[in-house]
Amino acid sequence: MTALTLSTAAAPGLRADAIVIGVAKGAKGPVVAPGAEAVDKAYDGKLAGVLETLGACGAEGELTKLPAPAGFKAPLVLAVGLGAVPEKDTDYDTEALRKAAGVAARALAGSKKAAFALPLTDAADAGAIGEGALLGAYSFDAYKENGKDPKAKNGKAPLAEVALLGGKPRDKAYKAAVERAVAVSEELNRARDLINTPPNDLNPESFAAIAQAAAKEHGIKVQVLDEKALVKGGYGGILGVGAGSAAGPRLVKLSYSSSKAKKHLAFVGKGITYDSGGISLKPAGHNETMKCDMSGAAAVFAAVVAAARLGLEVNVTGWLALAENMPSGSATRPGDVLRMYSGKTVEVLNTDAEGRLVLADALWAASQEKPDAIVDVATLTGAMVLALGNRTFGIMGNDDAFRTALHEAAEEVGEPAWPMPLPEHLRKGMDSPTADIANMGERMGGGLVAGLFLREFVGEGITWAHLDIAGPAFNEGGPFGYTPKGGTGSAVRTLVRLAELTAAGDLG
Repeated sequence: MTALTLSTAAAPGLRADAIVIGVAKGAKGPVVAPGAEAVDKAYDGKLAGVLETLGACGAEGELTKLPAPAGFKAPLVLAVGLGAVPEKDTDYDTEALRKAAGVAARALAGSKKAAFALPLTDAADAGAIGEGALLGAYSFDAYKENGKDPKAKNGKAPLAEVALLGGKPRDKAYKAAVERAVAVSEELNRARDLINTPPNDLNPESFAAIAQAAAKEHGIKVQVLDEKALVKGGYGGILGVGAGSAAGPRLVKLSYSSSKAKKHLAFVGKGITYDSGGISLKPAGHNETMKCDMSGAAAVFAAVVAAARLGLEVNVTGWLALAENMPSGSATRPGDVLRMYSGKTVEVLNTDAEGRLVLADALWAASQEKPDAIVDVATLTGAMVLALGNRTFGIMGNDDAFRTALHEAAEEVGEPAWPMPLPEHLRKGMDSPTADIANMGERMGGGLVAGLFLREFVGEGITWAHLDIAGPAFNEGGPFGYTPKGGTGSAVRTLVRLAELTAAGDLG
């Protein structure tokens, strides 16, 4: 993991491979952002003109390299675009800083040290820049011949160290911001690793073992229900989805508790370690990325561990509903009826609508503890991708105020999200002549139908929200900002922020 430090050193005298500065898009051309004063001075105040000559305009994500001025110990200046210059008397948006830091860190792969001289006015800026750099430096090379060996001919190791210039190493707020950035980024990157791990190496049993090891390391209580325990407990949804696989399902419970906690949050994650669609087999071209169908469980796992590392004064329980959805002679068939953990029966009309089945059991299990709120996270429906695209997740819930609070938390940490309704008229489409409910309803509005299905398995009187991260969980395109290609760790930061707000008493 990239090291992150606060530094009061002046840019010219700092030994590093590069100095990272910000450049913004002004009305008449590029504008050098605060933090780069020493570099600008060394260019006789003409740095903006030099950058413009090199084609820079300050657009978000733009990169411009130029030789460092005479007298600098670093050989390179890397100017990264911040987007539009802020309005008068306002600072740069923390998300703009986070993205710029991510772009710069990725561009400096193979370097030992970089000094980030981006606009830094307070501890929040330091945290955002640090987080962006740590997330942007991420790479997944475990299965490549050269791995992350910095001496490898064909690969570059991630940027080894980031020094935040203008930081205050002795200031408690700055130190706390950096510590938070490290904890959240490390756990989010752990989630990315899990999502990117091939399904032949990550199945429900191995995922559970990883969760157990992390729980032991961070003082989190853990309980793993294997197949025998699931049968004994009557977890028909999880068992039904996992019935076709040689790798048995698991339900993992992670419990972080604080002696000062006044509230209890439950996070529930969909953990389909590979989704073939089951008997309702996915068509060709839709299978290759289905290792990412456990992104919800990865996000929940990461958020619980991050809460423990941060010592948040809130109790957080994570439920990982783990199964592999495969076709075989023992697989659940369309037309089968499953008796869920709640006692309700579900007619399975499509075995590729499996995520809601494992979540239903886990939601009911979470409800038995009467938490103050439950949030489930899942790569649940292609319909949500059609509605919101590849970078925005949908938020549904049974409480408008809580849904709004989650939306605000997501936007605050830089995760695009959008509140979605749960129209009552769509519930009728899931009526079954055979069982209490079917796992499919109307095709149009399928993401909302899935949310209505999940609502059926939330305990009475419990505040609940559902995050459908099907779009942003796995990036099949090129990297952008601090988001890599592959697993993204979507929703981790939203869950952590929700836990922080709850601990602070800001959610009522």
